[in-house]
Amino acid sequence: MLIFDADDTLWENNVIYERVIDEFLDWMVHPELDRAEVRTLLDGIEAVNAPTLGYGSKVFLHSLGECVERLRGRAATTEESARIAGWAAAFAGEQVELIPGVAETLAELSRRHELLLLTKGDTEEQERKVAASGLTGHFRGVHIVAEKNVATYEELTRSYGLVPASTWMIGNSPKSDILPARSAGLNAVFIPNDHTWVLEHSALDPQDEKVLQLSAFAELLQHF
Repeated sequence: MLIFDADDTLWENNVIYERVIDEFLDWMVHPELDRAEVRTLLDGIEAVNAPTLGYGSKVFLHSLGECVERLRGRAATTEESARIAGWAAAFAGEQVELIPGVAETLAELSRRHELLLLTKGDTEEQERKVAASGLTGHFRGVHIVAEKNVATYEELTRSYGLVPASTWMIGNSPKSDILPARSAGLNAVFIPNDHTWVLEHSALDPQDEKVLQLSAFAELLQHF
């Protein structure tokens, strides 16, 4: 069984957030903090909010508003709140940008193996992206979860009666895709994405022989 992450593994996602953050940083000029320091503040706010509020554009926009309040030392004005709300349009498109090689590679892999899709975030938002991708026909099941931790992978293993030693989790996030899957006894394939969210970064054990690192999605055909 091959289990696939979605955002930034099958299609580009965080690059949209980074574009909005760039615009936000251009807007949020601060008399004492430089651009990098404002970004660090925002990252810290997101790190606190994600475990309790979840993932997705709604929580992200909430974090932007909180960052404005922290920087200004007051509640956001009507105009500031309206500007933040305007960025919601960046995430509302009915299309996704598939990463090169994904469509063809999944089509071939689905003829060789059973595939599952495992993604975290806001259910409605993720369902929209999954549907827009046109890839659902390749997967035996699509699972949208609030968090991807060891318990998530253990539950998926039980639900499908998977054999961990012959099951692979494939994704771009060390924190959500690779490390918890390995802790649950699964193998993993790490495919880095230059735009991976900073909060998804984590160090991998270079000596772990059960983690395969590839440079492009299409390289999966050489191994599976």
